Amino acid sequence: MNTWQKATEWVEAELGGTVVDARHQGRWRAAWYFDLERGSERLPLYFRGTRPGLDQGVGLFELEMNVLRILEDHGIPVPHVYGLCPDPIGIVMDRCPGRPNLATADSQAERESVLDQYIDALAAMHGIDLSLFEKIGMRRPSSSEDIAFGDLARWEASYRQGKCRPEPLIEFVLRWLKRNAPADRSEATFLHADSGQFIFEEGRLTALLDFELAYLGDPAADLAGMRCRDTSEPLGDLGGAFRRYEEKTGRQIDLAVVDYHTIRFMLVTPMSIANICAKPPPRINLPQYLGWYLVYGRIPLEIIAKLEGVELEAPVISEPSVQRHTPAYSTLTSILEGVTGEVEGKALRYELDTASRLSTYLERIDSLGPSVDEEDREELAELLGHDSGSWPEADAELETLILSGDGSRDEAILRYLYRRYVRQEALLGPVLRELEGARLQLID
Repeated sequence: MNTWQKATEWVEAELGGTVVDARHQGRWRAAWYFDLERGSERLPLYFRGTRPGLDQGVGLFELEMNVLRILEDHGIPVPHVYGLCPDPIGIVMDRCPGRPNLATADSQAERESVLDQYIDALAAMHGIDLSLFEKIGMRRPSSSEDIAFGDLARWEASYRQGKCRPEPLIEFVLRWLKRNAPADRSEATFLHADSGQFIFEEGRLTALLDFELAYLGDPAADLAGMRCRDTSEPLGDLGGAFRRYEEKTGRQIDLAVVDYHTIRFMLVTPMSIANICAKPPPRINLPQYLGWYLVYGRIPLEIIAKLEGVELEAPVISEPSVQRHTPAYSTLTSILEGVTGEVEGKALRYELDTASRLSTYLERIDSLGPSVDEEDREELAELLGHDSGSWPEADAELETLILSGDGSRDEAILRYLYRRYVRQEALLGPVLRELEGARLQLID
């Protein structure tokens, strides 16, 4: 019996009725749409399962389910939860109407109205009594450092457990975060954490989504999360949204603290998927993961540079050149692009699209990779004072320099890492999609 059939049987047994339609969502995480027929009603359901890169046992799903119930009890627009399926693990909830991404709004007026509604919901969430969340197992931070670091320790522990190669950028940013935690932060609230996720329809915010990362911490972290979301799903004028938040809550926003939490939250992505990018499991959407790994690694460097007064210089990317094996990559890419549009079924189309993206990336590596690698090698040799040979050896030496240094060479390391990530992002450029040209919105 396959996974979705087991999920279907559980839904029918627990909720009663018959599943008359079941469709895989066709994305990078396990998720299905179910239509359940019970007598004269047809109930649209969503089965939200696991995602690669996040350690998700039953306990984490139970926590999210209980969070959604608390939020619903307080009038926050979230999907109603019916229960937790143990095998396959997943939360069964209402499938609310609407679509994500305010960039698809029908008008500027709709975009502004829905963003205002989200801010109002966020402000309301931040006002819920924390003792309710403590009762379901969430931990209240006990010090200003605890508030500043948020859930960083959890992600760092998972990263170190799965670490299988040197990660100079991650170690550099982690070191910076620990040396620059905001002091005197005393207020904690419930946090959406991966904030800015919602769906809307006809000018109305219909549901806030995805609370798997929720925790108790600095309210500025949710504003930072919105900045992160805005890089791939434009939310609109965040400056205006933040001013509305100040009016609704009476809190004065410290933009330097928001910057800190933006760095911290963005780094969570590379930390959580570094081992997947290093040793990809079968059938993973590697281009998507590499895009997250690179973009959400580069932007923290840009924020650190701004805070430290360092002016970064982007490298000039060479033009791709035809190599010996370029025709083979080009042919494979064209075949996959043609086949993808002809097949039926979202799941298969998704896998073929993943293969097409990967083929395009390999074609780009073939034509542009040699010049990128050579420029990286020369710059790293200059930074280290010698050529270290293989990439693993050079990265290990750079990581040692980062971890053992006194900070005097941080600016040079920052400049190098930035240029390196810009080059690697350029290799992935044609398949970055929603992350293409991703930039952090500056807040006035």
